[in-house]
Amino acid sequence: MKQKKNDKWKIEWKYNLSVYWSFLRKYKLLLFSLLFLVLILEMLFIIDNYILKLIVDNGTEYISGNLNKAAFMNMLLIFAAIFAVAVVFRTIGQWVKGHLMIILESKMILDLKRRFFNHVVKLSHNFHTTHKTGSLISRMLRGVGALENITDIIVFNFIVLIFQLVVISISVAYFSLISMIIILITTLLFIGYSFYIQQLQQDSRLRLNNSEDIEKGFISDIFTNIDSIKYFGKEKVIEGKHNSISNITRLNFVRHLNYFRWFDSGQSLILSLGVFTLVYFSVLSFLKGNMTLGTLVFIYGVFSQMIGNLFGFVWGMRGFYRSMADFQDLFYYGKIKNEIKDNLNAKNLEVKNGEIEFRNVSFHYGRKKAFNLNNFSLKIKKNEKIALIGHSGCGKTSLMRLLYRLYDVESGEILIDDKNINEFKQESLRSELSIVPQECVLFDDTIYNNIKFSNPSATRKQVMSAIKFAQLDKVIKNFSKKENTIVGERGVKLSGGEKQRVSIARAILADKKILVLDEATSSLDSETESE
Repeated sequence: MKQKKNDKWKIEWKYNLSVYWSFLRKYKLLLFSLLFLVLILEMLFIIDNYILKLIVDNGTEYISGNLNKAAFMNMLLIFAAIFAVAVVFRTIGQWVKGHLMIILESKMILDLKRRFFNHVVKLSHNFHTTHKTGSLISRMLRGVGALENITDIIVFNFIVLIFQLVVISISVAYFSLISMIIILITTLLFIGYSFYIQQLQQDSRLRLNNSEDIEKGFISDIFTNIDSIKYFGKEKVIEGKHNSISNITRLNFVRHLNYFRWFDSGQSLILSLGVFTLVYFSVLSFLKGNMTLGTLVFIYGVFSQMIGNLFGFVWGMRGFYRSMADFQDLFYYGKIKNEIKDNLNAKNLEVKNGEIEFRNVSFHYGRKKAFNLNNFSLKIKKNEKIALIGHSGCGKTSLMRLLYRLYDVESGEILIDDKNINEFKQESLRSELSIVPQECVLFDDTIYNNIKFSNPSATRKQVMSAIKFAQLDKVIKNFSKKENTIVGERGVKLSGGEKQRVSIARAILADKKILVLDEATSSLDSETESE
């Protein structure tokens, strides 16, 4: 999936939000219950300032002698009771809100993990050979974190401020229309300015993400090939490359953070002007006798309370942009379609005889045609064993990949039991074949489980029989945990020959009518190879 050059460092808002909504819409009832609860809580929080207004106004009446002590004390008791009830409801509401958020986010995160993990796993062989594992993992983890962050931001920062602004505007307008207008204008200026700076900042965030992905991909590549670095004594060379790559990340990090200086200074100026204007007109109205002292305290109190949520909104906006940038890196994979597609009416393959035919097959790699196969034909009969011999790079492994439909032929066809392999589902085709690949890569699991991977329903007796066939029993008898030995990441704890034996045992256990050996004994000694 190609991006236009000018759009490379722009956030795709519509697409990213549509993908996010696809996760959120499954839980509409949970979401609306949460929003309703937030609205109720914001209405309860306004009670504190209103009680303070009544206390000030009644206290003024008491001091002036217009209200006796007993009546004033009774009012204080009533206010205390109302406040206590509000606190109880707020406490329960906050607990329920947190509980609902945990349920909502955990469900959405699970959905996101499953969708993108399954999608990436099913992408073509070409995708996985052109994308670094470290970058894939980095984007997946950032995407999961972004989903949690953006849901928190929407509920705790955006929605809270919107509801609070509505409640405060209505309550303040009841006492002073001009005060309400000042609060609204200050809020809009504050948010508008912050939004403008965020727009400028999105380019730097995407560049920072890209440089972090490159750095993490580089680190993953280095640690995967640490033996080669040690063997050739290139620690200094790698150190120099890492210094260069990590410095680019640092420069992008600095460029990204520089925008926050403009945030802080501009926001402080807007809020200072807003507070001054609000207090000026409120005091003026009080001096004219149009407003009580309690009302003045109420208006200033609710605005002061809202300032905290204004900064929360802006911090949420920063997080929102950051999350959108993180989403974009992961959601980009969602746009990538599998190059190898099943036909709409594709069936499951069941190999009966195991006859294979390459019929006038043509294929080449890339634009430069590093490998060419033109009108290649070959027929392999049932129970026939053939060997393809040729120099390195002549296409032996490529034929295997074509048989497995890791790539599709450009012309001609490949048949199994006289049926074109394109007529069948890819997974069913590959599950009917067994292979010992040129590079034996194992899971970080036991030898036993690595072998059983090819046939999960196999009995222990069958697994041990495959181990014996591959001459692996002679090796594992010297291991303290025998077949339960953990092989390490990519089988790093085993030698090349030991890994190849595991791979052979795995292929044998699969027990398929077609067995492909891609230089299957290249790491074995001559005696074991002969056996």
